[in-house]
Amino acid sequence: MASSIEKKEHSQVIISLEAGKEEFDKALKASYQKNKNRFQVPGFRKGKVPYQLVCQYYGEGVLYEDAINELANAQYPEAVKEHDLKVVSRPMMDVQSIDNGVKYTIEVYVKPEFELGQYEGVEVPFEDAVVSDKDVDDEIERMRKRNASLEEVEGRAAQEGDTVTIDYEGFKDGVAFEGGKGEDYNLKLGSHSFIPGFEEQVEGHNAGEEFTIEVKFPEDYHAEDLKGADATFNVKIKMIKCENLPELDDEFAKDVSEFDTLDELKADIRAKREEAVAKSNKQAFENETVRAVCDNCEIDIPDVMIDNEVDQMANDQAMRMQQQGISLDMYLGYIGQSMDEFKEGFKPMARVRVKSSLVVEKITEKLDPEVTDADIDEEIAEIAKSYNMDAEEVKKSLGDSTDFLKDSIKAKKTVEYLTSKAVKVAPKPADEEKKADEAEDKKAEE
Repeated sequence: MASSIEKKEHSQVIISLEAGKEEFDKALKASYQKNKNRFQVPGFRKGKVPYQLVCQYYGEGVLYEDAINELANAQYPEAVKEHDLKVVSRPMMDVQSIDNGVKYTIEVYVKPEFELGQYEGVEVPFEDAVVSDKDVDDEIERMRKRNASLEEVEGRAAQEGDTVTIDYEGFKDGVAFEGGKGEDYNLKLGSHSFIPGFEEQVEGHNAGEEFTIEVKFPEDYHAEDLKGADATFNVKIKMIKCENLPELDDEFAKDVSEFDTLDELKADIRAKREEAVAKSNKQAFENETVRAVCDNCEIDIPDVMIDNEVDQMANDQAMRMQQQGISLDMYLGYIGQSMDEFKEGFKPMARVRVKSSLVVEKITEKLDPEVTDADIDEEIAEIAKSYNMDAEEVKKSLGDSTDFLKDSIKAKKTVEYLTSKAVKVAPKPADEEKKADEAEDKKAEE
């Protein structure tokens, strides 16, 4: 098999392939065997028309497509291996000539070639795991609210934080509109779950009162006929309830946890928060380290790699929605976006992901970290834990197919190496960080 390649701009590669007359004739006969049941010639039963007669009656060209595909299925993988091409796109074939054999080309895109910049000793912002007394108190307060009881209020008007039971009906231009009526609806004032201005106008009214309020629907409201429309609601308050928070004492700690005292509960909250913050900061430090390393090299990434990543991200999002009982079509209809507009939103992050993957992969090739059996067992244990499976089950299902695990472990070790070499610096002030993020976002968009 003769093959050659031509490297073009943007990581495009043209592979030139050919087959001699003898090899092409063999492929034509294979095409005939595959398709012979399609051919009908008077005097012959279907599937029994001789090869030569098929060529005479239909023309030899009727066999070309499958014959060339047959050749390409054998020759293309060999060419990819011969020229060590890391293909990232579907192959596109173009037949150049058919004359005593066949010559054709296959167009593909490959992983881009690039030079690494500095990847050891990059400066990366790092924040220690600090949990303040306020953080602990805020969590305690959330626990109190989760365990609060509602008690009916008498002798005062509704105010923010109360839960009111109401009947309501909405009108546009004096006509009741669909979906604008409710009875015995429990509305927490201040939750902003209703149209802007609705809850604020309920405040100040007492149980038993009937009144009218005026609102304006948002311009981006999901119902087309109500976007930006003025409306009135007839409202009746049937009951007002307020939160009754439990006393903050040792009894509260016993009721909501396994601890006997409030101090023990607070100490546990602090320890867990410190562990969570440390884990989050470590992950953020790793991400920022890879980002800093990526900023030190330029890569001309083929569009097809970005598009493939976008498709993967969109599919992942669709699967998450499906698990929550929402179809992607339903979601797109709700937010008023087309599929193309939806995917466009993933492009900046997709570009970051692809570049990070390429850079980490190249550094991994350079470092070539060792992967031990213990590393593989640990990775399998993590997979088993995340899928709530037994480690032995996972190991059995994998069999000898552990190459992808080894690649994953090597990538993790590379990131660990990069973070171990990174220089920790104090985080930028919030305003400077915001400006830097805006600059990065603009760069990503460009």
